[in-house]
Amino acid sequence: MRYEDALAYLDTPNFMNPDPGLENIEALLEELGNPQDKLCYVHIAGTNGKGSTAAFTERILRESGYKTGLYTSPYIDHFSEKIRVNGREISEADVARLASAIKAAANAVQAKKGLMPTVFELVTALAFLYFFEEKCDIVVLEVGLGGRLDATNIIKQSEVSVITSIGLDHMDILGNTAEKIAMEKAGIIKEKGTVVLYEQEPGVMDVVVSVCAEKQASFTVVPVSQMEFSHISENGQTFSLGEYKNLTTGMLGLYQMRNAAVALYAAKAMRKNGWRISERTVREGLRKARWNGRLEICGRDPLFLVDAAHNYQGAAVLAESLEKLFAGKRVIFVVGVLGDKDYGKMIDAVLPLAEFFFVVTPNSSRALEGGRLKFVIEEKGGRAIVFDSVQSAVSAAKKEALGHDNVIACAFGSLYYIGEAISCLRNL
Repeated sequence: MRYEDALAYLDTPNFMNPDPGLENIEALLEELGNPQDKLCYVHIAGTNGKGSTAAFTERILRESGYKTGLYTSPYIDHFSEKIRVNGREISEADVARLASAIKAAANAVQAKKGLMPTVFELVTALAFLYFFEEKCDIVVLEVGLGGRLDATNIIKQSEVSVITSIGLDHMDILGNTAEKIAMEKAGIIKEKGTVVLYEQEPGVMDVVVSVCAEKQASFTVVPVSQMEFSHISENGQTFSLGEYKNLTTGMLGLYQMRNAAVALYAAKAMRKNGWRISERTVREGLRKARWNGRLEICGRDPLFLVDAAHNYQGAAVLAESLEKLFAGKRVIFVVGVLGDKDYGKMIDAVLPLAEFFFVVTPNSSRALEGGRLKFVIEEKGGRAIVFDSVQSAVSAAKKEALGHDNVIACAFGSLYYIGEAISCLRNL
């Protein structure tokens, strides 16, 4: 199989087909010899912050001398971002080779049991197989959707189960209350396991704590409300939490410092369980970690940021970070959203900062048409223009912000267009 053929097989569409349940992935991995059972994991679930927390955690473990695997979804720019060993993306040759093995196993499962693995299950199986071949010491594994019935939850044990910030998203699949969604996320907690939990609203906390009690799992709550922020700028950020003073992150945004705190507590839990992790490697890991498309500066003349905030909770923390980092600046937003998101509340979150909205329609069957979003923005008192392409919107936003000291540009919204926005900015 050629790489292009492998992508056509593994990556249509480029996110996932939600089909909750473990029957397919169990049969597929059994056909492949259950490589997932021979690895160790940090398993991460949550509504927002999973990918960044995974990036921080992986870098801490790598700095500690371990050979790391990292599995995340979806990708921002290209497929190989999803699967990395020691920070290096899987090669095209390995994708092609392993996709052939996955396809043969999937065909066998279909013939024997009549089961048809989804796109996400195929890619997850490929990742497990690759990490096993690479003899990873530890794999940082991000949940795709939910937790309890997600394909990544086929693993039997984890060194630590991490639950990041929980909010209302994917309600058609996971439930229409934060408590119901929390129950799905808490499905990654293992019997007598170790859990690190982002500080949540009381109802969500109660759900996760009750699951920990039921499974006799120990848990630690990350006290993000006690964090002290001592330096916040576009060149880096510094915070203190508990006995850890003046920790630095290269990733921008108040939410990134909170995600870093979750990774810090995951590292502390692993150290307590015998993993060799020092304060030095924690500091180095937090400082060196990077994650594409999360309040990323993609241009400086004018300043142009890209952020993958794709739901209300994400938009709210984006607005909070922009206010802190760029006080007094007005923002030209390039925005495109999916129709199943709470896009009205997303606009409410950023509207006080907005000079203008340049609206696009993401490349997805679930996309909200740009004209409809323009109408919503203008109903709320904002100003908006619809563009027929991401490139034209990004170019216009850059041109509009140029030469104005008090104006910056920021693209945010659906993950289905953020990668294209980054690519356009690189080529302008």
